[in-house]
Amino acid sequence: MSTGTATTTATADIIMNTDSAALMRLGALLHLVDPTLPIGGFNHSGGLETFVQQNQVHDAATLHEYVAVQLAQNWVYNDGAYVSLAFDAAAGNNLTALIELDEKIGAAKAPREIREAGFKLGVRLLKIFARHETAEILHAFQTALTQQQAKGYFPLAFGLVSACMGLDKAQALYAFYYNAAVGTVTNGVKLIPLSQMAGQDILFALRAPIAQAVAESLHPDAEWTGAATLAADIRAMQHERLYTRLYMS
Repeated sequence: MSTGTATTTATADIIMNTDSAALMRLGALLHLVDPTLPIGGFNHSGGLETFVQQNQVHDAATLHEYVAVQLAQNWVYNDGAYVSLAFDAAAGNNLTALIELDEKIGAAKAPREIREAGFKLGVRLLKIFARHETAEILHAFQTALTQQQAKGYFPLAFGLVSACMGLDKAQALYAFYYNAAVGTVTNGVKLIPLSQMAGQDILFALRAPIAQAVAESLHPDAEWTGAATLAADIRAMQHERLYTRLYMS
């Protein structure tokens, strides 16, 4: 047997012994958090640009602290919790719960730029995946959007799509937090500016905190969802009045 034939046979054996469904779910998760998705996420800093211009975030240490605080005191009670609740509602085919959650998300996002960015990103995400996913709850929510019963905020869209694709909830939450952290760190590296390696060091340091955030938001406490992070909200409100801006929020 030639070397080429042996290699081909070995590869075929590996493929046959691999859980193809698990690989496809992994591919779906990677697709969902792909930074090249044409939804416009790269246009938004979430108020970070204001923190940088006010010199409150000015080096690697303060950027790391900023992301860690956002993760532990903001995202875990807001967008991460909403992803979790949307996942559960979608898994239970509960359209009413999704619409009510959408209203709650809109009420919790006080800064106008953040609120508008939230539903623009969400609608674009749904538009991409609804073309290929057949889950009834996904298309029912799309109909609710068309009928202006909901806005379609990004964390809700993320949780909804994750459930409809049959993804593991914990893995979807980790991917969501990681994607948020990567976006924030990337923006900080550009704005401060920092070296690319400094940004990577921050992401390495965030692995355990992200895992902790996942554990805390698997079953969100309803009394804590929407907890305010006043400094972040104020900086996000101030953003539209900055003299120069690289980002839309």
